[in-house]
Amino acid sequence: MQTRLIRYFLALVKERHFANAAEQCGVTQPTLSAGIHALEQQLGHRLIVRDRRFTGLTPAGEALLPWARQLIAAQEGVKAAVAFASGPPSGEFRLGSIPAALPFTGRLAHALLQSRPALSLNVRSLSSREISRALANYEIDGGLTYLDHEPLPNVLSVPLYAEQYRILVHRDTPEAERGSLSLEEVVRLPLCLLHQGMQNRRILDSRFAERGLELLPRVTADSYVSLLSMVQSGSLATIVPDSYSAMLPDMPWVTVLGFKEDLASRQIGLVVLDRTPLTVLAETAIETARSLVR
Repeated sequence: MQTRLIRYFLALVKERHFANAAEQCGVTQPTLSAGIHALEQQLGHRLIVRDRRFTGLTPAGEALLPWARQLIAAQEGVKAAVAFASGPPSGEFRLGSIPAALPFTGRLAHALLQSRPALSLNVRSLSSREISRALANYEIDGGLTYLDHEPLPNVLSVPLYAEQYRILVHRDTPEAERGSLSLEEVVRLPLCLLHQGMQNRRILDSRFAERGLELLPRVTADSYVSLLSMVQSGSLATIVPDSYSAMLPDMPWVTVLGFKEDLASRQIGLVVLDRTPLTVLAETAIETARSLVR
């Protein structure tokens, strides 16, 4: 069985469109279609449900999918291990990061690229649940996520830092004259927050619920950039990890406030899929992450 045909199959599953999958693989659509048909012939089962276009996988296709992903990941791991035997690690490290940890990606990228100049880095903003799925599907090599809240299964982890929280208000609001606010004062603010599909929001909800309070934002979003733009408008306030507040000195329109009460922190760290043997890229990332906290 040629791995080229497996790659065609995975591309089609990802794109759900024959022409787009062919473009991703760098072949013509007839070549990709013929390759999928050849794979079905070799396995003796139809893999794709067709009705002039891709509509899904057959039960046999669903059964093949996890093995196909594992096969291609193993092939890439073999190539990287052989290349590493004769030189430093090279290739692309695919990193998924929860939005709350994106400010830390710069520090990790600097350390990784300084120590492994032949590597390149691809960073994607993902939710913790998306990171878990992407690791299981071999779509990323590592993730930055929470380690002690809704921990991911089947991973190796390196704790990197404890997340704290800050309140952001526009400098022209009355609250800007205050150094800190109580939780009761915060819930009375016109808030914009991440939506509840984001783990950081669920953590904040649980922290306030422990004090008998409920966060009822006027606006929800899926990125901190959106939240910052709403604070800049002057009518809304938000809560962000302190890693974001450290990036705000050059934004004169915002004032950073603290909480009067202690909000227990959460650990954020690097995770890679727990597999034997570890890939060269995973080992490199773990080594780099550990160097940042020594």
